[in-house]
Amino acid sequence: MMNRDDALLKKTIILVTCTFFLWGMSYGLLDVLNKHFQQAMQLSKADSGWLQTAYFLAYFVIAIPAALFNERFGYKRGLIAGLCFFAVGALLFIPSLLNASFLAFVLSLFVLACGSGFLETTANPYISLLGDENRSERRLNMAQAFCGLGTVVGPLIGGAFFFKLGNSAPSGAQHDMVMQVYVWIAAFVALLALAIARTPMPDVGRYEAVDREEGRPLIRNGRFVFGVLAQFLYVAAQVGIGAFFINYAMESGMRLNAQSAAWLLSLAMMLFMAGRFVGTFAIGRLSAGRLLMLFAFADILLSLVVVTMGGAIAVGALTLMFFFMSIMFPTIFSLAIKGLERQTKRASSILAMSVSGGAVYPYLMGYVSDHYGTPLAYAVPLASFIVIFLYSVYLEKEKTAQVAVGSI
Repeated sequence: MMNRDDALLKKTIILVTCTFFLWGMSYGLLDVLNKHFQQAMQLSKADSGWLQTAYFLAYFVIAIPAALFNERFGYKRGLIAGLCFFAVGALLFIPSLLNASFLAFVLSLFVLACGSGFLETTANPYISLLGDENRSERRLNMAQAFCGLGTVVGPLIGGAFFFKLGNSAPSGAQHDMVMQVYVWIAAFVALLALAIARTPMPDVGRYEAVDREEGRPLIRNGRFVFGVLAQFLYVAAQVGIGAFFINYAMESGMRLNAQSAAWLLSLAMMLFMAGRFVGTFAIGRLSAGRLLMLFAFADILLSLVVVTMGGAIAVGALTLMFFFMSIMFPTIFSLAIKGLERQTKRASSILAMSVSGGAVYPYLMGYVSDHYGTPLAYAVPLASFIVIFLYSVYLEKEKTAQVAVGSI
């Protein structure tokens, strides 16, 4: 029979896992919003890319303040603070859209993204510390799976509501559907914050070891520095690929409308989620570095198809890219901090800030798309996959060298 402490721990894990779903859904909706504003406000692709820029720039801005807040007030209050940011940002969509101000909407989205970044900075370490230390990796992977589920649900919601009225509807009427979705999201966030506030949650701060001993400067660690670059470029590629997925699908000659393309994006997100499970299984049978090499090489080949071909084959290649991107963030993260020991916490925080890479590619790809066509814009993330492939080669060479030295 489950005792009171176990029941409380289980309830805490469920509530924290809900925040993973929330920011996954928020990201899934973002790519659909990109196309919505192109249609409703007649924006260029480059201008609509400011949505992703604002969203991921918020992660860079909020990461350190969130970490300091959690250190001072604890993880529970950190979760509540993140949810409050999120709800306020969602409600700010109302005046922004009523005034049809894209700039005001971008600022509102920035506030919402600060909440999302706050939640990520808080929930990832917190859930890993809840319960048995030997099962922390399993808990985090399970929670991340719900984040993946959120990225699937987001485009489904956006496809069902954002384009429901069609292109001929007045922009104000189209904005009404967006406002309704985010009012309901704000209500859900408020209820989740209330549930967390009313639930006694374990204080895990005492389990965290504080070690101020200085080691070899991180800047001199090739594995880590190269890993930060690879992670920054990976996030940039993932966000850029998703941002113009709907545009590419609609321009491919398959005669897809915005709603159908949004649902296809949801299928891509399902492949992304499935890839995480497949990758977790495969890592037990193949080194993480080699698996990263294979997946990066696959995305290089698929990117070439997307850039040079059109039609159903190219759209299929673009959709399949999400499967091979799936393992990159967690794999690069774990490989970059491997062997850092006392500097692991500092290194982890720097890697977490690399999520701001998502602010770079959307505008760049939008500019290329506006001037040279959407297919050529996908040459930009192709460069990222080449760098990630080279990083995996570097890791394998480093591993071979260590084995050689150990055998002497």
